[in-house]
Amino acid sequence: MATVAELKRGQKGIIREFANDVLPIKLLELGCLPGNEIELVQIAPLNDPIYVNVNGCHLAIRRETAQLIELDLIQEQTAL
Repeated sequence: MATVAELKRGQKGIIREFANDVLPIKLLELGCLPGNEIELVQIAPLNDPIYVNVNGCHLAIRRETAQLIELDLIQEQTAL
């Protein structure tokens, strides 16, 4: 099982659950809920924070918090 902190730029996943149920309420309000798609947009120069897209909202979250969000990775379809 992967976490948001393990995503590579442009990679997407579906939020599965939270590691210890202690996610900031603000992230829940902004759409970080199980079943929602999340994409890594960019990583800050010093590797923290990371920028993600959830439901069209771009959020900056600490890598420490991103490690608490478990995902099912979405495999990209390649065109033939």
